Amino acid sequence: MAKVRRGNLVFLTWAGDHSPRHVHVYRDGTLVLKWNLDASAPMKGTPTAKLIKLIATLRKEGLL
Repeated sequence: MAKVRRGNLVFLTWAGDHSPRHVHVYRDGTLVLKWNLDASAPMKGTPTAKLIKLIATLRKEGLL
């Protein structure tokens, strides 16, 4: 499991989780977004521009 914090957001991924590759994003313990990393599209929730930018940054840093 990879767990990354950015402000009040927590980004979680699990090695060996079901396809497609995705990240769960939590705010204050509540799931706000499930993001498909392969298609760069939401699976659950509505992404904000801030969340999309943070996910892109974390991917560039090799954290997701």
